[in-house]
Amino acid sequence: MSYLRFIYLSFFCALISIFSFFNIIYSYYFNLYLNLNTYLYTLIISILLSIIFYFIKNNNKKFTIYSKILTVLLGYFLLPLIISIPFYLSIYNLSLLNSYFEAISGFTSTGFSIFENIKHIDQSLILWRSSSQWIGGLYFLFSIIFLIDIYDNSFKKSLTNFLSFDKSETIKQTLKIFFLYTGLTLFIFIVLNFLNIRSFNSLNLALSIISSGGFLPTNSLNSILNNDIQIIVFSLLLLISFFSIFLTYNLIFYKNRNLDFFHEDLNLLLYFLVILSLFFLFFNLNNNFSHIFLSLTSSVSNIGFSFNSVPSNLIFIFLILVIIGGSFFSTSSGLRFLKIYSLLKYSINEVLSYSRPKNVYINKLLFSKTNFNLIETHKYFLSILIFIISLFILTILLSIGGIDFDKSFKLSILTLMNTVNSDTYGMADFNFSNLNFLTKNCLIIFMIIGRVELLSILIIFKKFLFKN
Repeated sequence: MSYLRFIYLSFFCALISIFSFFNIIYSYYFNLYLNLNTYLYTLIISILLSIIFYFIKNNNKKFTIYSKILTVLLGYFLLPLIISIPFYLSIYNLSLLNSYFEAISGFTSTGFSIFENIKHIDQSLILWRSSSQWIGGLYFLFSIIFLIDIYDNSFKKSLTNFLSFDKSETIKQTLKIFFLYTGLTLFIFIVLNFLNIRSFNSLNLALSIISSGGFLPTNSLNSILNNDIQIIVFSLLLLISFFSIFLTYNLIFYKNRNLDFFHEDLNLLLYFLVILSLFFLFFNLNNNFSHIFLSLTSSVSNIGFSFNSVPSNLIFIFLILVIIGGSFFSTSSGLRFLKIYSLLKYSINEVLSYSRPKNVYINKLLFSKTNFNLIETHKYFLSILIFIISLFILTILLSIGGIDFDKSFKLSILTLMNTVNSDTYGMADFNFSNLNFLTKNCLIIFMIIGRVELLSILIIFKKFLFKN
């Protein structure tokens, strides 16, 4: 099993080399020679690292959860360093820090960008930005499988009956994720083409949507989506990264499984329909609802895309939706709706049990026959607590860095939830290129913290602070 940690990193280095090769072919085909050599260097370096990781042998048979978490964290720092090469060696004179910031932002599917005007970037580099999101989204899904042992049993049961994954089960689930992820990307690309959206934009948007990324191939969506049909269909496509990536697979190969197998997606569907109804009833009178609908779907899926005409009075509501997030087995970030709902139901039942001691209150979710236990509730509470602490720390650090408190607070939420700074949150004009050295590094670290399961951060702290 310990051998998988190096195969894990080797696979993604090889994946970067494949996308580098695609960019070389794309540049040759469309005569984009300005940054051609940068992809060649990236191809060579990524292939060498892939070979090195593949042939590394680890004689330590004991592969602990700490080793797994550190391996995932290593990937979040190392792989963006390779991805940053085309940015750093491009003709746009980006510093190493700015290049790494752009790569981290793409790899964590956040979408913060150093570039102020996308029109000034050549198409091959725009495609590279979108590719970094696709690779990062797949890396995030693989890391869930890799760290499956730190999650509660209810999440494991939605994948398999095994309590812990061996080598063959891990490979089986990662292959399933890879083909689903690739197939859904192709599906989004085809649908966007049917909407008469330019193929180049369709490809970049497909790579962004499936990964919950925030990079756009243009300066704004207004120049891509021209009518309500395009907006509505595009908004519905954003929900693909809100629901579980296994939903499509389970629906197609559904046999004798009952509704309990789909309980997370059914809860998410009910949650989405409720907030959609509330938005339609209360915010549909004086606003273009198709634009509101896009901001709604974009927020729940932690993508962050929006138009330039989002009402400022809805900013706080959209931020709350960003914090809640989507499915556990999706590329969205957030605290996860099911965790918040479970914790809320458990808290209400505890209060009621004291006020009405003769009644029995069961901690069971809708559409599910399984009860969540006290240990799972403690995990949910710790995740929320770590998020609040991280939000507080990052807000203070950004404020010290010269950003006013209101923007620091919003930017902290978007950073930890890996959501792009758009008009939906009143942050579209924020300039990342002018941030100082320490502020950029803080954002880099907290973008990674937001992408790694918050509980894993606590486990690492426990390892080093309480060694006994």
